Amino acid sequence: MNCARMESRIIPYVDGRLKENERLEMEKHLAACGACQLRVNQFRAVSGFLDDLPEIEPSAAFDVRVRARVAAEPARQSWWASFAPSPRFALAASLLLMATVWVGSRPYETPTITAADEAQIDQNMPLLENYDVLSDFGALTELPPPVQPEDQGTGGQDQKQDQDQKQNQNQTM
Repeated sequence: MNCARMESRIIPYVDGRLKENERLEMEKHLAACGACQLRVNQFRAVSGFLDDLPEIEPSAAFDVRVRARVAAEPARQSWWASFAPSPRFALAASLLLMATVWVGSRPYETPTITAADEAQIDQNMPLLENYDVLSDFGALTELPPPVQPEDQGTGGQDQKQDQDQKQNQNQTM
């Protein structure tokens, strides 16, 4: 048992209200921990002091006075009164309503497109038109499979030269 857990069980231990296994666990901890043992002794001293104090009996009129005060309390209002908002809630709700009306009453500003914006849109139009081709990659399935290089000989070099020529032709077009 650790000291923090011990702290929450000191009063039941001093009063003798712990179960047998918890009591044994507490006594085992107390035998090893001097700080907790001191704390238990302090609680025992306070408990002994309180036990030595004389009991004070309330007067016979005490009961009558308490009952009279309870009877003098105003009767609880109808159940509709429980729906009355508190002042804080009413203030928060009214501020929220005012903010909503203010934001809603502001004019909506439509964005204006300048000539420079239109020119940039026109410049990017081919890219935008081919977006559907780029997004599904269906055109890539029509490409021929990659050519495997040959192990030895000039056959692999000839194919490489052919590919270089094709690239040069595509770049000039």
